[in-house]
Amino acid sequence: MKVILASASPRRKELLHRIFEDFEIIPADIEEIVPEDLKAEEQAEYLSGLKARHLAEKYPDALVIGSDTTVILDGEVMGKPVDEEDAKRMLSKLSGLVHTVVTGCTCCYQGQERSFSESVDVEFYPMTDQEIDDYIKTGDPMDKAGAYGIQNQGGLFVKGIQGDYNAVIGLPVAHLYHVIKDIMQE
Repeated sequence: MKVILASASPRRKELLHRIFEDFEIIPADIEEIVPEDLKAEEQAEYLSGLKARHLAEKYPDALVIGSDTTVILDGEVMGKPVDEEDAKRMLSKLSGLVHTVVTGCTCCYQGQERSFSESVDVEFYPMTDQEIDDYIKTGDPMDKAGAYGIQNQGGLFVKGIQGDYNAVIGLPVAHLYHVIKDIMQE
C-alpha cells in the first residue's frame, strides 16, 4: 500500500515513521484559505482536509495523510511568522500565558475520509526580550506556527502542557494510528 504524507514538515515526517517505515512525502500545493466564518479551533482540521483531498484525487489508491497545526491565543490564530519582527510579536504575546495548539489530521483512503483534531493547552514561562531575541536568532521559530518548536529550544519556555505532546509538534501519532487502523478495516 502506498502511503503519502501531504506535508513537507520534517517533524511530521519523523513522527509518521513511528507508524510507517516507508511513505512518500508530497506536499499539497494548494492555497491555504479558510472561510471567514470558521472558528479558530476548526481551522487546522479544515486545512488538513484540503491538503489530503487534493492529493487523494491524484492518488486514489493511496492512504493520504494531511495535517495542519494552529496556535491560538484569545481567539487569534498565530500562523508561521512572516519575519523576525512577527516572531517577536507572537512570542511576546505568548510569554507567561496559556495558549492552545490544535493539530488537525485527515486520512483519505479509497474514497473514505476521516478527520479529527487534537487540542493541547500549553503554558509558557514569562520570557524576557533578550530570551526572545536570542531564540529568534537560532532561526527555529521561522517555520513554525506560533513561532516556536516545543521539541527544540522553544521547549525551554514551556512551563507545562495538558494533552498530546506529539500534537504540539505537529502530528498526534497515537490518535492517527487508531484512525488509520479503523479506515483500513472498512
